[in-house]
This record gives sequence, C-alpha cells and structure tokens, in this order.
Amino acid sequence: MENNNQDGNSKMGEALKKLLATGISAAFMTEESIRRMVSDMQLPKETLALLLQGANRSKDELMNRVSKEVIAIISKIDFVKEASRFAEEHKFRIVAEVEVIKKDSVANPAQATTSIVVKDSTSG
Repeated sequence: MENNNQDGNSKMGEALKKLLATGISAAFMTEESIRRMVSDMQLPKETLALLLQGANRSKDELMNRVSKEVIAIISKIDFVKEASRFAEEHKFRIVAEVEVIKKDSVANPAQATTSIVVKDSTSG
C-alpha cells in the first residue's frame, strides 16, 4: 500500500513540476499551445482556465514592463543631438537618376516620334 502511495506522490510530483514549468513558459506561448502542452495531464476545466488566465496575466504584465522600460530608454535619447553627431562623423553621398519625359509620350509612347527635316541652303 505504501508503494502505491509513493507512486501516486511521484506522479503528482511530476505533474506539479510540469504544471509549474508550463505556467512559467506560458507567458511566451499561445493559448492553443498551452492547451496542447497540458492535454495529457487531464486537468479539470477550472484548473486549465486558471492556468490560461494566469498565462494571459503574465503576458500582459511582461509586455507592460517591457514597454515601460523601452519608453524609459527612448525618452532619455536626445535625437537631435545624436543626429547632429552622426552627421558630423559621416560623409554623405547621394546618387540619383532623373529622367524628364513629356506628358504626351507617357500616355502614348508609340506616338512619341521626332522628325527632322533637312533643307538644302544652296538651292533657291
């Protein structure tokens, strides 16, 4: 009987470990991924709902913290100063190609012809 109790505790311990690991990694997983991961554990619906709710709360909290940190870092940057320093330390080379086309030739490229008439100035 004690052996059955130890097997039960062992299985429960493994399930608890997996559940905790899932809970921690759930912040980076989709709801469907979490469901697939814990499907073999045969959790009650309430427990699964609690796990999904905790995962969503963890995701939201993580995103809020990361957003606040990024905003704090960006707000400390003086973009005008950094752009000025960049411009002072770099040389710019601009290569451009400009083509001017008559509006008529864009609409009807087949009609864009030029004729040249050469007159002989020696004949009267």
